[in-house]
Amino acid sequence: MPAPPEGRAVKRHLAEGQVLFHEGDHAHFIYEILSGVLRLTRYTEAGRRQVIAFGYPGDMVGFPDHGRHRAECDVVAPADVVVHRTGAFDNPAMDLALHGRLVSAALAEISCMQDHFVMLGRKSAIEKTAAFLAALLPRVGVGSPSGPVISLPMSRADIADFLGLTTETVCRSFSRLRALGVIQLRGAQTVVVRDPGRLLELAESD
Repeated sequence: MPAPPEGRAVKRHLAEGQVLFHEGDHAHFIYEILSGVLRLTRYTEAGRRQVIAFGYPGDMVGFPDHGRHRAECDVVAPADVVVHRTGAFDNPAMDLALHGRLVSAALAEISCMQDHFVMLGRKSAIEKTAAFLAALLPRVGVGSPSGPVISLPMSRADIADFLGLTTETVCRSFSRLRALGVIQLRGAQTVVVRDPGRLLELAESD
């Protein structure tokens, strides 16, 4: 992907499967997501993958840690992003609106990390799966006569690696939520939340 000119942010379209950066790369850019979904992953020394976050519109990804990226980032669903040079955020004359978005995105990332830790601590697989869907509901849920609709462009394996479960367990959890009347499945990538209240109860179970 071509680098933006010095001092300028540019809009780019990213294709599904495109890799923005690898773990350990020097962090030259931060990506502000306008549309689509990105995936952040890390790998253990044994080669096991852990999905640590999904990036949605309004998020920024690529915040450096001592100048380097601490995760790999690729595109799950075709995305439009604004590419900012990391050095632009050190400029005291930075646009105030951009500064506000940067601070909001950084705080949101911290909050999402905390929510993820709590999610991983859920006692049962169905509670973890419910918490995953409940977290997406206010962000990407679209109203419909049947209930809020959530698009899930990521695979069940992605969700499993995010929740610390097996793919088979995630599939069973979705089936269980459907049997309880909490959700309706329209193919693998569309979930209709038929009972948001019950979903939140399961998500908040201790």
